[in-house]
Amino acid sequence: MMEKLLHTPEGVRDIYDNECKKKLKVLDKMHHALSLYSYNDIETPTFEFFDIFNQDTGSATSNEMYKFFDRENNTLVLRPDMTPSIARCVAKYYNDEELPIRLCYEGKTFMNTHNHQGKLNEITQLGAELINDDSSAADAEVIATVIDCFLATGLTEFQIEIGEVDFFKGILENSNLDDTVVDEIRGLIHNRNFFGLEILIKELNLSEDVKKVLLSFDQLFGGLEMLDTAKKLVSNKTSIEAIERLEKVYKALSYSGYEQYISFDFSLLSRYEYYTGIIFRGYTYGTGDAVVKGGRYNNLLKQYGKDAPAIGFAFYIDDLMMAISRQKIDVAIDNSDNIILYNIEQQETAIRIANHLRKTDRKVELIRKSKKKEVVDYAEYGKKNHFSGMFYLTSDTTVDIYDFVADEVAKALVEDIELS
Repeated sequence: MMEKLLHTPEGVRDIYDNECKKKLKVLDKMHHALSLYSYNDIETPTFEFFDIFNQDTGSATSNEMYKFFDRENNTLVLRPDMTPSIARCVAKYYNDEELPIRLCYEGKTFMNTHNHQGKLNEITQLGAELINDDSSAADAEVIATVIDCFLATGLTEFQIEIGEVDFFKGILENSNLDDTVVDEIRGLIHNRNFFGLEILIKELNLSEDVKKVLLSFDQLFGGLEMLDTAKKLVSNKTSIEAIERLEKVYKALSYSGYEQYISFDFSLLSRYEYYTGIIFRGYTYGTGDAVVKGGRYNNLLKQYGKDAPAIGFAFYIDDLMMAISRQKIDVAIDNSDNIILYNIEQQETAIRIANHLRKTDRKVELIRKSKKKEVVDYAEYGKKNHFSGMFYLTSDTTVDIYDFVADEVAKALVEDIELS
């Protein structure tokens, strides 16, 4: 029984020691990148009413959510996604605001899915939402923000794949197909099951032009030149406008010199129904899935009472940290902590030194030496736990200074430390 209590449930894990320090450091760097774009922090509850995330908002299916009940028998859920929570907040607190709203967040999301490929059910996300701006410039700025967040982590080898939901919608808008068939086509393209797509398309009553473009989705990915190829395949206004918008986005990103990080893929179609325009994914080496996902969702806020355009993204921090580790990216963490080791006779002096060092913003762990332990035991403890050094008070006036980095020991006077 005791052994079972030491284990976490399936789908969650402990993060501690240097791994936790590195994760917090990366989050801090990414948050700083967001602050440079004037994003303001927002915190939403870990659990909310079920209806905030029901299937009508396209967030998650009911069986993918952790559900429970309050005393009034309301169905509550641990949030499976941040965006609907942000949309609710914007509709409540910024309902009359018409100019751009920039919000960023960091928190946990929870998905009750089958454990596969090592995926966690509790996921740390960091992301941002830009509301009240429907321009291609806003699309480009959000993607530039994603790129800067990547660069802030130390990663340089990554790619942002960009699609456009309206390109697909335009192809089938006059096809008179049933919604379930459209969803099936979308799913086959999203899963890149082009063999299954070909079989289905042959069975449908569609024009040869529409069949041709649908069967070309396996080739509609690449650089800027792919957009020219796609434009030649379609004649409907919706699809052409979607392509022209991507061209504007690319041009704006080129002003920042970010062309090397950009590619296009029209097969990028999300299962989240709230995406309405541009959609993107960010990939890097060391993980099998996208580490950032985002897009435009102009209809979502309307469901909460505010008719406003919006675009946003979310980084999946646990996957990002895996990529950073596998690419051997150095995350510099602060191991400047010091131990002050003392015998009971030097307690007053030790506390005085500790308070002095803390007032100068130095990190101190104060330890009274046990008679059962030797000084070398505390030195080993310090090295194992990544302390930079240790002060051992040999008297009220003298101290041995252990430098764990240089692996040296020196003697000094207590007054010298207090004057430092």
